[in-house]
Amino acid sequence: MNVLRPLIALGLAALSSARVLPAQAPHAILIQHARVFDGERLVGQRDVLIIGNKITAVAQSLRAPAGAEVVDAGGKTLLPGLIDAHTHAYADGALREALVFGVTTELEMFGSPTALVAAKKEQAAGMATGRADLYSAGTLVTAPKGHGTEYGMPIPTITSPDSAQAFVDARIAEGSDWIKIVYDDGRPYGLDMPTLSKATMRAVVAAAHARHKLAVVHIGSLQGARDAIDVGVDGLVHTFEDVPPDAEFGRFVASHHAFVIPTLAVNMSVSGTAASAALVKDERVRPYLLPETEGVMQQGFPRRATATLDYANAEASVRQLKAAKVPILAGTDAPNPGTAHGSTLHRELELLVKAGLTPQEALAAATSVPARIFGLRDRGRVAPGLLADLVLVDGDPTTSIDATLSIASIWKDGVRFDRGAYAQAVAAAHQKAAAPLGADVGDVSDFEDGAMSAKFGAGWMKSTDAMAGGKSEATLAVTDGGANGGAKALSITGTISDALPFAWAGAMFSPGTQPMQPADLSSKKEIHFWAKGDGKTYRIMVFARSKGMRPIEQRFVAGPEWKEYVFPFSSFSGIDGHDFMALLFVGGPAAGSFAFQVDDVRFR
Repeated sequence: MNVLRPLIALGLAALSSARVLPAQAPHAILIQHARVFDGERLVGQRDVLIIGNKITAVAQSLRAPAGAEVVDAGGKTLLPGLIDAHTHAYADGALREALVFGVTTELEMFGSPTALVAAKKEQAAGMATGRADLYSAGTLVTAPKGHGTEYGMPIPTITSPDSAQAFVDARIAEGSDWIKIVYDDGRPYGLDMPTLSKATMRAVVAAAHARHKLAVVHIGSLQGARDAIDVGVDGLVHTFEDVPPDAEFGRFVASHHAFVIPTLAVNMSVSGTAASAALVKDERVRPYLLPETEGVMQQGFPRRATATLDYANAEASVRQLKAAKVPILAGTDAPNPGTAHGSTLHRELELLVKAGLTPQEALAAATSVPARIFGLRDRGRVAPGLLADLVLVDGDPTTSIDATLSIASIWKDGVRFDRGAYAQAVAAAHQKAAAPLGADVGDVSDFEDGAMSAKFGAGWMKSTDAMAGGKSEATLAVTDGGANGGAKALSITGTISDALPFAWAGAMFSPGTQPMQPADLSSKKEIHFWAKGDGKTYRIMVFARSKGMRPIEQRFVAGPEWKEYVFPFSSFSGIDGHDFMALLFVGGPAAGSFAFQVDDVRFR
């Protein structure tokens, strides 16, 4: 067994308990007659007393202190605040989205060290009652151009075992609570990415343990999982689906005293099925989903022809892990396609139950088990002295896991979260975008006035991957010689860098009054434009609010002669134009210089 784990747990416990009460006198809340799942087992009907941000008593027939708020929880079940053991919380509002579904703590497996430091300061000061708490691996450990470098932010990388200790020490200095390693060449997904050598992974694990930090590993294959366990990692933050688990896999993991966060929801989405799509139609969920969140939840990952994926393999691995008594933690990998902060953890619980866990085991996987494994001693259970992070639900999720979605109340640090106000804000965000003045005709630009003007919307502007840390460049200019005998056209030239796998540079048109503001173009069905150029392949990209902040692209070849192109809205992942945010003409996908022209852009 890893003898460092008690020391690691103590260090994380010190971080999680460094919290102060607000200056005012603590408020008292008595929750009466609740069916209590304490994080490990169902203990039956109990009263739970909260004073300030702590649970002070759990017993039958407690007396309410003078002035206490009394909550009748008869017929309901009280749970510890849920813990999502695998997320990425870099988006604004992500931790608030988590809390609205009872997720009071997120364990981030890659994110901004700066955001982590700020979040911890708020948490320590008792100023995080309106969002989930955050603990994080910070910057991940990966190879140059390996997984984790494709998201646009500058990422330090490692190439050899001899630099492992310095690399790990730099992550700890940034604030990382544990060390997350990438050991995945992408081949099961139809990709081919650099990854660490097994020797380098072993050295990083040893370096983490030398500093009393947990070392966890992202894997994408059975062989990767076995290699990671073999070098002594504390846990896997995914399971695999490239092949079925061999007969000894579960016992092999158990013999090394490792844990696993299967992330079944994202495994399902990687296989092409949007794991959370059904949640969008659930009336217990939908009122709390922003438009962009709904879009992402209904997306699966693109399935490449060379991928070797079968979700049944992931499910089979969980059955083996359970049989071998390997600790299993619930995590979603939100906000990847098919997932969302908060809501998808409930889907993950359902998938764990379908994979063989009992409802109580699944609930423990999202409460006491991650709290214990990651050393968060002040949460994960309903017990005196712990934080009053609590979720009250209608029904009994210890017999029907689906009941976790029937949320009646949420308390974070002893403060009730106002789900009604959140739902009102979501409803306002769903209000239909306005049709831009002038969009009824549909003509955008013919550039005949010699300027990059548009007949409606915010007009044209340059867009490049510089905002994501890329180095691609573009120049826009109105030049002579347009399509259909016209005098002018928009010239788009530049260079696509190989610094990012999704690099872009080119021209963007926003139909709303401000850049990227949603506009209603549902009266139109197609995008029409003319193009010519150097014979290379180019991309037309569309942003729609309902699809999140991920562009949907189609490709065209700009040859030496003007040619008209027509792309139906429906070809962009089925959009209907009601929340159209932006249209882009960009260089790439191939790296290198580019030069093409567009003209007579219009919607019809």
